[in-house]
Amino acid sequence: MNKTVGNFTFIETSIDGVYEIETKKFGDNRGYFTETYKESDFKAAGLDYTFVQDNQSRSKKGVLRGLHFQKAHPQAKLVRCIEGEVFDVCVDLRAGSKTYGKWTSVVLSADKGNQFMIPRGFAHGFLVLSDYATFCYKCDAKYHPEDEGGIAWSDKDVGIVWPTVDVEFMLSEKDKVHPTLKDSKVKF
Repeated sequence: MNKTVGNFTFIETSIDGVYEIETKKFGDNRGYFTETYKESDFKAAGLDYTFVQDNQSRSKKGVLRGLHFQKAHPQAKLVRCIEGEVFDVCVDLRAGSKTYGKWTSVVLSADKGNQFMIPRGFAHGFLVLSDYATFCYKCDAKYHPEDEGGIAWSDKDVGIVWPTVDVEFMLSEKDKVHPTLKDSKVKF
């Protein structure tokens, strides 16, 4: 069920706890204004997070980042794209979840201004669809580089259907060698 609180519409996805969030834009011939986060509205919608770190990355078309998580210090993330467009995806790694190993996705774009709320216990990644994309995310726990984990973006058992782009996917060296979910045996 969708829920509108203040200037936000919280749209349930196929995985419990994961939401696409649409924001209202107020515009005129000068441009626009929008709220991207308001603690009281998020709490009223049942999303009670305390964000402690903001991150930003810029990537070119075909860059695939992920699928990442932190092992001992999991993070909830509120993500959005402020330039361009990305295919954003998360995989449920929560022990006992009826959707363990399942994925859901949304196309985030600067034009639409939508966001994706991903709770703790998920692997997360995105593919850049536009020439360039600037991606922002709020995290409810600090980043610990020694705590990084990941699963293979191409894991056939997870079965993410990545969009086709007219360039070859570009991954970091570490993202090329993440294990499959079955081999990692990770559960939160």
